[in-house]
Amino acid sequence: MNAPAMTQPFWLLAELTYRCPLHCVFCYNPTNYASIQNELSTQEWVRVMTEARALGAAQLGFSGGEPLLRDDLEDLVKEARQLGFYTNLITSGVGLNETRISALKAAGLDHIQLSFQDSTKEMNDFLSSTKTFELKKRVADLIKKYDYPMVMNVVLHRYNLPHVDKIIEMALDLGAEYLELANTQYYGWAMENRSLLLPTREQLIQAEAVVNTYREKIGKRCKILFVVPDYFEERPKACMNGWGSIFLDIAPDGAALPCHNARQLPGLDIPNIKDHSIKEIWYDSQAFNFFRGDQWMQEPCRSCDEKTKDFGGCRCQAFLLTGDAAATDPVCSKSPHHNEIRQIIMHAQKNIQTVTEHPVIFRTDKNSRLLSQEEREIE
Repeated sequence: MNAPAMTQPFWLLAELTYRCPLHCVFCYNPTNYASIQNELSTQEWVRVMTEARALGAAQLGFSGGEPLLRDDLEDLVKEARQLGFYTNLITSGVGLNETRISALKAAGLDHIQLSFQDSTKEMNDFLSSTKTFELKKRVADLIKKYDYPMVMNVVLHRYNLPHVDKIIEMALDLGAEYLELANTQYYGWAMENRSLLLPTREQLIQAEAVVNTYREKIGKRCKILFVVPDYFEERPKACMNGWGSIFLDIAPDGAALPCHNARQLPGLDIPNIKDHSIKEIWYDSQAFNFFRGDQWMQEPCRSCDEKTKDFGGCRCQAFLLTGDAAATDPVCSKSPHHNEIRQIIMHAQKNIQTVTEHPVIFRTDKNSRLLSQEEREIE
């Protein structure tokens, strides 16, 4: 057996808040986010950044929810710059006016990633249950005005995959240097809406062909990333480059997570920065050591010669699809559960043009409270 890898963290994700003005149907935040209270204070976030930087973390993402809802964002960016982080703001754009972007520039923010839901006002506003499309376009202009490199992010799914050409044209019109077309991964609210969001294989093939045509057409003008959803792969991705390998996520309440969704996994003793140092959490905590190395692996992962490449795949995905967080990720063709993925895709194929089984569940505090109550009843 291989000993657990004990590398230093490289990427720190600061989820400053789960609060958000948008209600996206594919949001990866926990479905019971409204029950997670007591956001970290400014000083607590400063301690997190200081300790993570001392361990070797170099890249810092400010995320949420919507990080612009934190009034201290500019102060945190300034502190991060002084510590030597490369900083990235991951935002819906809501709240990013000229006053704030000017202050963020002065504080030393390096990078802004702006999300859109689609290329049209109607679909963008439907998927987020807000009227934000025109606002996002104004924010994109501000990002260019303040000479930021801009990554535009669009989560793809059944509703907007047929518009991928228009999405690319919109990104080009707005001057994006990078366009991340990230097909939906099914966690959080996306899992609740999976039967409505999951595309067909034909949609994916057509969309990827469009992307490749544009890549040849536009050259280096805009780099387009196209991330295929795990369900349509034969081998799992190396989730987070391996559990507890490079990625450290701090949730709004101070929970320290090896990935965004680790809080839902059974058997993990999730540490909190209010009780432990970052160094203790990274090296010594039960949660960060739980899936390091390969001693936890079941067959076929344990004897697979690809385990050092994919690390068994995604633990959260394995749990959601099999009920066992240590199972081989079912997207792998070697998994005994792989046929279940095929059945899910076939079901989507049959129902893509029929009446849906249930209405779209938008991310809201009301739905969050209802879902967390249901979870308590199940427990």
